[in-house]
Amino acid sequence: MEVPDWRTIPRMLRDLSRDHPSDVVVDDGEVRLTLAELRDRAGRVARGLIALGVLPGDRVAVWGPNDASWVVAAFGVWDAGAVLVPLSSRYKGIEAAATLRSTGTSVLIVGHGHDGVVLADLLAEAAGGTAAGLPFADLPDLRHAIVPEDLERPGSARPSQVLAAGSGVTLAEAEERALAVRPDDLCEIISTSGTTGTPKGVMLEHAPMLRGYWDWAEIVTLGPGDRYPVIAPFAHGFGLNAGLLASVMRRATMMPIGAFGPELLEDLIHDGGITILAGPPTLFHRLLQETEIGEHSLRVAICGAASVPSELVRRLLERLGLERMINAYGLMEGTVVSMTRADDPPEVIASTTGRPVPGVEVMIVDDEGRSVPRGGRGEVLVRGYGVMRGYWGDPGRTAEVIRDGWLHTGDVGVLDARGDLAIVDRKKELFITGGFNVSPAEVEGLLLREGSLSQAAVVGVPDERMGEVGCAFVVPRQGVAAEPERIIAWARDNMSNYKVPRRVVVVGSLPVNANGKVDKRVLRARAWQVPAR
Repeated sequence: MEVPDWRTIPRMLRDLSRDHPSDVVVDDGEVRLTLAELRDRAGRVARGLIALGVLPGDRVAVWGPNDASWVVAAFGVWDAGAVLVPLSSRYKGIEAAATLRSTGTSVLIVGHGHDGVVLADLLAEAAGGTAAGLPFADLPDLRHAIVPEDLERPGSARPSQVLAAGSGVTLAEAEERALAVRPDDLCEIISTSGTTGTPKGVMLEHAPMLRGYWDWAEIVTLGPGDRYPVIAPFAHGFGLNAGLLASVMRRATMMPIGAFGPELLEDLIHDGGITILAGPPTLFHRLLQETEIGEHSLRVAICGAASVPSELVRRLLERLGLERMINAYGLMEGTVVSMTRADDPPEVIASTTGRPVPGVEVMIVDDEGRSVPRGGRGEVLVRGYGVMRGYWGDPGRTAEVIRDGWLHTGDVGVLDARGDLAIVDRKKELFITGGFNVSPAEVEGLLLREGSLSQAAVVGVPDERMGEVGCAFVVPRQGVAAEPERIIAWARDNMSNYKVPRRVVVVGSLPVNANGKVDKRVLRARAWQVPAR
């Protein structure tokens, strides 16, 4: 099914709320919102923002954990014709200030932090107190801060005050603003992860976001009646677009998850009635190992990862009786790139990210930029409607990664004979041992064949003799003992010598970043302290 001719997010919300007003699209415990209620509340937020002086194209940031108010705020920002700047709820004040400053954000909507943390206070520590009519002295572009209702802070407003001010903006004026949004207007400036350098603001437009995540949802079969916990933060592209946006446009019920813990997974399976579950392999390992599953309603699992153990795929499909499991590849700069399909065998789901989605081209090139034949390894280039406009305020970096219409992803991949894309590594994660390039993802996949491990993460660390060597952090399978010496001996028997990790560390779990991916920056820091064997 082709994406409806909405072209902008405000028009999408209006069409759906008119035709399906009673469909529940948000279930956040005590707060449940139908499409009609979401449109009404978003419209009130938009009128409040207009009353504050927000103009089309202005940047408005939302900072807080996933919840219903975040959803309402996002649609209010889009209705006002503004550009949404999501801030991670895990940010410290310095990180939030840097993003607000670099994007020239004019309004900040801030919620409560995790575990009683007052996010506004974190920002005040990093960006100064109120001065010269500004909520934060060191953020001259930030004219207004909207803080939680129960928080008193000089220079800031509460939501009720902003909504009251918005009553002075007529419904006709607000509607005119929403309908004036154009398909090629920016809808988001979303930060890259920052684990490989300074975060960059990715500029994304309305029409490509609607098309990309409509197609994503079509393959996933997300639709009315589905209950979909959005675990990924709304501040991340997956949580915001494959979660918040996709749920509303497909009239599914999203369940915003503000803080995810092991006990919550069992509650979702048993009592939440969830039908769709998305996350990294670690989430599904936990589901199988730590959760008493029993009767459940889960029908689709989505595991976006370069490599998923085939045994995990088989166990999920067979033990849970799922309709389908989907693996996918995308990036903030390129939206949705490739996805496996329902009829793909477990081996394809485990070893590839599937075929390019409609309207997207993928090419593999060597170090000289020449296309390599099928089966050849090289950098993944992407071309199509979903490629970002560029990096905010950074035409130099934009020109480095978008050349002749092709996005140079920095990911290393292989296209097989039938067009399935396998992501084998990041170019920046490769390390060189004795003159040989070593792919951490390849070594990790090999280690999982040893038999005693459920997870493995490999990083390169400096070595006086070899330049760099591998250090593997491994998680044993439940009830199985993993011994470093035995693992290294097995690796020596089953891998080329230069691929063999010289150091193995057995851990209970691997550190993950806000996006649920293994945080190799943390592992590299730990690897320095591990003696070589």
